[in-house]
Amino acid sequence: MYSSAFEAAAMVAQGIFLGWGQFTIQLGNLIVIIAMVVLFVLALLLPFPGGRGRR
Repeated sequence: MYSSAFEAAAMVAQGIFLGWGQFTIQLGNLIVIIAMVVLFVLALLLPFPGGRGRR
């Protein structure tokens, strides 16, 4: 019973892989990495709330 459930979960969880030469990444991981980079850049560029009114 458990082996068939694990096999079904493994088949569903394979995902889509993208490759460029020797570099291969899963599409879901690439989306997470891009979102983290975008949030990091926004954190650097957007002003800190309440930081300008203290001077």
